[in-house]
Amino acid sequence: MQRWRELAGGVASSGAAGTVVIHAPWTGQVLAELALSSPQDVVQAVDRAQGAQRDWAARPVRERAGVLLRLHDLLLRRQGEVLDLIQLETGKARTHAFDEVAHVALVARWYARRGPGVLAEGRHAGLVPGLTQVREVHHPRGVVGVIAPWNYPLSLGIGDVLPALLAGNAVIVKPDQKTTLTALWAAQLLREAGLPDGALQVVAGDGPGIGGALVDAVDYVCFTGSTAVGRQVAQRAGGRLIGCSLELGGKNALYVSADAPLDRAAEAAVRDSFANAGQLCVSTERLVLHADIAEAFLDRFLGRVRRLRLGAALDHSADLGCLISTEHLARVARHVDDAVERGARVLAGGRARPDLGPTFYEPTVLADVPPGALCAAQETFGPVISVQVVPDDEAAVAVMNSGDYGLTASIWTGEAARGARLARRIATGTVAVNETYSVVFGSPATTMGGRRASGLGRRHGAAGVLRFTEPQSVVAQRLVGMGPLYGRGGENLAAVFTRALQVARAARLPWP
Repeated sequence: MQRWRELAGGVASSGAAGTVVIHAPWTGQVLAELALSSPQDVVQAVDRAQGAQRDWAARPVRERAGVLLRLHDLLLRRQGEVLDLIQLETGKARTHAFDEVAHVALVARWYARRGPGVLAEGRHAGLVPGLTQVREVHHPRGVVGVIAPWNYPLSLGIGDVLPALLAGNAVIVKPDQKTTLTALWAAQLLREAGLPDGALQVVAGDGPGIGGALVDAVDYVCFTGSTAVGRQVAQRAGGRLIGCSLELGGKNALYVSADAPLDRAAEAAVRDSFANAGQLCVSTERLVLHADIAEAFLDRFLGRVRRLRLGAALDHSADLGCLISTEHLARVARHVDDAVERGARVLAGGRARPDLGPTFYEPTVLADVPPGALCAAQETFGPVISVQVVPDDEAAVAVMNSGDYGLTASIWTGEAARGARLARRIATGTVAVNETYSVVFGSPATTMGGRRASGLGRRHGAAGVLRFTEPQSVVAQRLVGMGPLYGRGGENLAAVFTRALQVARAARLPWP
């Protein structure tokens, strides 16, 4: 494990805040001892980043895009290293670790190819055609703070960093303490790809202390995590009048309609519900079934759930890994036990597997979960899904829109157009029709994010890079000024302008 210990030296830390030991959740094995950052270390990191940012922003955007393309190539070539590291830090199955590699490669390439066009100076129609010239310029915000969670340490630790860097910002990343090594590995790879020193730094520490210090020092905050903490981040950022984007919790639903292809839907529902052992903000926790197909679907679904292989290995032999910690295991078990005590039925799973490791929990399917149960409304964030049967599409829409969250959803139907119509009625940031979150997360041109208690702002697409910029409009007027015409007073100007508006309306002219 010497290579992981060497990575630990990359934290922006004076050493005054002490250390923390990083363990592998599979076995409790020590991976590295990590120096923690102090609030003063955060301030000093931001100071260094400000100097680096000025030089970085002065480079042509195509040059900055070249760094992202080189990262893409390096990541694919050296994926074996980071696959091992992600698995060791999180305990996830290798298939789900590769999802992170694929996602970051897709994001890097899309922003490298398309981002410069999004950031290019834009021209718009002005007040007086031919005489009013309008240009829109996008300036970097300065130093961006990215606060990333533990569940997808590469995707969420570096995926938002790339568009921020492309826009000309410097970035300070605060990953979760449990997965700091993956963030350090990614930062090292970016330096190898040509990113200058200081443009990306990693700080380590707890959320309230170091996360709060970061929000207090940077020019923009990108946060992924729980809704409760997201509200605190938004309040703190709002107090400084700086922008923030927040992807928060979800209680996502998957609806299987009466005409759905059941085999395909069942296979996808297993993937959607139990990816990363359910520790995924966009995975399904509520399975909504039309009464006409509920029994037939469950036969297919439960058979596949029971065949899932749990295991701990640095290869593709397991379908599911373990949970991140014993504390999180206790939360998942509490949600299941509470539901059962209130009358829910266990259709599959429902127990921990200490024979496999300290934090393994079986993929679990619950029926008849009462509304007051913890897992009925709260995000479980584990391999637990509840089943609800509905009589028709109207009831399905009502169930899917219930609760406080609005992150993502999935609809399965034999008629894609019908699925699209239903999707528009679901109050979530994204809806997948006849697939799962994977086609959303894997489409970097498509924005994704939450509504209601699931967050603010969007990642991916044009919006995903423009959030890291300050737009500026530069408007120049030529030849004729906009005051009263030839000294004849405001009444004359009002009459001329009114007539011009009426003509433009009647002629359907694109003016202004």
